[in-house]
Amino acid sequence: MKTAVEELSPTRVKLTVEVPFEELGPSLQAAYKKVAQQVRVPGFRPGKVPARIIEQRFGRAVVLEETLNDAVPKLYGQAVDESDIFPVSQPEIEVTKIEDGEQVEFTAEVDIRPNFEVPDYQGAEITIAAAVVSDEDIDTQLDTLRQRFATLTGVERAAAKGDFVVMDLRAEIDGENLEEQQAADVSYEVGAGSVLQGLDDALEGMSGGDEKRFATKLVGGEHAGQDADVIINVKSVKEKVLPELDDEFAGLASEFDTLEELRGSIREQAERNKKIDQLVEIREKALDALLDRIDIPLPTSALETEINARKHNLEHQIGESGLSREAFFRLYQTTEEERFAEFETTAAKALKSGFVLDKIVKQEDLGVSEEELTSFVVRRAMQLGVAPNTLAQHLADNDQLTLAMMEIVRDKAKSVVGDAAKVTDDAGNEIDVKALYTEINGPVEEEAAEAGETPAEESEDR
Repeated sequence: MKTAVEELSPTRVKLTVEVPFEELGPSLQAAYKKVAQQVRVPGFRPGKVPARIIEQRFGRAVVLEETLNDAVPKLYGQAVDESDIFPVSQPEIEVTKIEDGEQVEFTAEVDIRPNFEVPDYQGAEITIAAAVVSDEDIDTQLDTLRQRFATLTGVERAAAKGDFVVMDLRAEIDGENLEEQQAADVSYEVGAGSVLQGLDDALEGMSGGDEKRFATKLVGGEHAGQDADVIINVKSVKEKVLPELDDEFAGLASEFDTLEELRGSIREQAERNKKIDQLVEIREKALDALLDRIDIPLPTSALETEINARKHNLEHQIGESGLSREAFFRLYQTTEEERFAEFETTAAKALKSGFVLDKIVKQEDLGVSEEELTSFVVRRAMQLGVAPNTLAQHLADNDQLTLAMMEIVRDKAKSVVGDAAKVTDDAGNEIDVKALYTEINGPVEEEAAEAGETPAEESEDR
């Protein structure tokens, strides 16, 4: 087989592949067998029709077509390997010459990862946030803990922001009641920011037994987006009562006997979390600094695929929410146009990052051990709330193990770039990245952390 590569652009090539006919032998035999199974010829059992009978009855062209259907994808893959290119899209293949018994020729146009060099990233200077835990940080976490142990107490007064009401709701359009828009005994925190515009304003000042009507746009159901009147009946008003911040609360909310011990534990965990955040920031900023030094064109098809994947996920989220498009974007305080513009930026960065990290993986000869893959599956299963064996089987059944391994080695490459940086915090202190690993994980786990198994995932869960 002979392959010629023509560069159509920095991100697209055309392969011209010439194949001697004898190299099609295995595919030719497979084609005869496949055709023999599909045709019916009197006097022959299915699958037992001789090759010469097939050609006499159905023509040589039928066999050649099946031969090429089997052979060309394999030959294309072989040509890619021999040409040392990295395709990022499906090829456009055209058979340009068939000389029966002599030669076959086909072309394949495909988008590829562009050629570029990764500049030296040793000693890149980056600045990160200092790992400072203030008393206010501790107070905030204690307040969050108190919220979890709060109780609701009924009050004989009008509802205010932060109170909870129990209410019935229904909606009307032109005086006609909408059954699908009825709900009873709904508990709601006033001021929580309902996607139903006007609800919070209507509830403030209402007492148990009050009824109020307000105009709004419906956010879900078959009438989503239509103007309607919503009628609310408040049954009761309750205020949130937080427990006193004392030793008794510490015993109730934790394994500690005193509030001082609880505060100390929260501070210790907060300091560790800040260091984890520092490590994540180091890697992200070091990679961003490297990306800023590399100017590479992005294949159009690959970029469109990235953007379309994000749009598809967005449509799925909107459908799952049960909200109208307008209400969905209002809930997330954005617009469809802003989200699409964000997709273009994030997709381009993700594609470029992948290209650069893959280069570093190859340069540094990074790989994935069985233990690393197992650890990845266990962590991801915990995040998804499924059994590790279930996730592992799903990845295997859907040919996603390769993607998982790619994610692991890319994380390793990001660690390599981060570890090579010269880091200071915004208070002017130099940061020793190796020491940071030890502070987070202890000396025993330092080596595993440097290999890419740092608690970056842990910070995502917090």
